[in-house]
Amino acid sequence: MKSNTLHIETLIEGCKKEDRLSQQALYDQYAPVLLGLCRRYINVLEDAEDVMIEGFYKIFSNIRQFDGRGSFEGWMKKIMVNEALMWIRKKKLIKVELNEKWPIPQEDMDLQNFELRGSEVIPLLDQLPVGYKTVFNLFVMEEYKHREIADMLGISINTSKSQLILAKKRLKEIVENKKLKNLKPII
Repeated sequence: MKSNTLHIETLIEGCKKEDRLSQQALYDQYAPVLLGLCRRYINVLEDAEDVMIEGFYKIFSNIRQFDGRGSFEGWMKKIMVNEALMWIRKKKLIKVELNEKWPIPQEDMDLQNFELRGSEVIPLLDQLPVGYKTVFNLFVMEEYKHREIADMLGISINTSKSQLILAKKRLKEIVENKKLKNLKPII
């Protein structure tokens, strides 16, 4: 683990000096993870790739601002999430009024019964409306609080909570329907 940390620190220093080989190595090492993160927000692979490329541009442009406190990967992920949210806003995919009142269902569903492999998550999330998907990603995957999500998306805290509950409910329906389709009749 120590040698990996040293390797990453060397790449960061090289990127700060605008060394192309260091930038390429950093890209090669993190592109799969960061593309997966972008895909959780953006359905179309080509659009997610474009967002990831923009995110890497910002990473390389701002790498001198990374001061070593906290995880470098976490810092990059935050940039990618912000890029994905900017792309969603620019495309006007989230159509939620600032004053819109969303009913908050009484029952909150936990995710303890959701045991999914990483390869199963993106196709499931792709079936959600953009608002549900975005709030679900920010709350469950990125661990933001509803206040932060509301501020990031320009929505109310109650809208964030409602979108999360509805996303969980819809995911549960999708998973249950998938299980029913996979059952084979006993003859």
